[in-house]
Amino acid sequence: MKEKELYQDMGDGHIPGNHETPLRADAFDLNDDEKIEKIEKHFYEIMNVLGMDMGDDSLRGTPHRVAKMYVKEIFGGLNPERCPKMSTFENKYKYNQMLVEKDITVYSTCEHHFLPIVGRAHVAYMSKGRVIGLSKINRIVNYYARRPQVQERLTMQVVHAMQEALGTDDVACVIDAKHLCVNSRGIKDIESSTVTAELGGAFRNNPTTRAEFLKYIGMGTRFNV
Repeated sequence: MKEKELYQDMGDGHIPGNHETPLRADAFDLNDDEKIEKIEKHFYEIMNVLGMDMGDDSLRGTPHRVAKMYVKEIFGGLNPERCPKMSTFENKYKYNQMLVEKDITVYSTCEHHFLPIVGRAHVAYMSKGRVIGLSKINRIVNYYARRPQVQERLTMQVVHAMQEALGTDDVACVIDAKHLCVNSRGIKDIESSTVTAELGGAFRNNPTTRAEFLKYIGMGTRFNV
């Protein structure tokens, strides 16, 4: 079976791989402006082939806007220069229980159909002597989400980045997200969502720790302001 036919036959099935985003060796040979220029030309041709009147005032700037959005925004996580600084601090207050950051907004893009993935991430860790600023957890999720993704890989990338920064295996991430490639096309099931989990260290090996984490992320949070 030819490669193209194989992928078409797989449909929405996910192709196995490791937790690294598949990038070519020359992925960073072009700077942002050069990438925007090239993508703008290609997207112009896509719109032109679709039959759009590219002389219309409403459409004339669309190729540039899309190219800039791809490079600077929704796929900005492909650029390692945008990786958040993983600053950690000594755990001077000796907090030795799990820390859970819940309901982190996830905006990503399905690499199979280039449609949005929208959901929530829940990340937890237990300190082995180092702690990380709370906003850094959100930034880690956002950085890895801002690239063409599959949800399984995104979940693993968040955990691996946190483990490396904190020097501990005791990190967990659960993501619950809607995929518009399922919700808006194909089966068009607007209600379904996808849940993925990556559990490291005690979160994987200790049933009590795992149950405590799952209990925390299931708690509702309300603020009366």
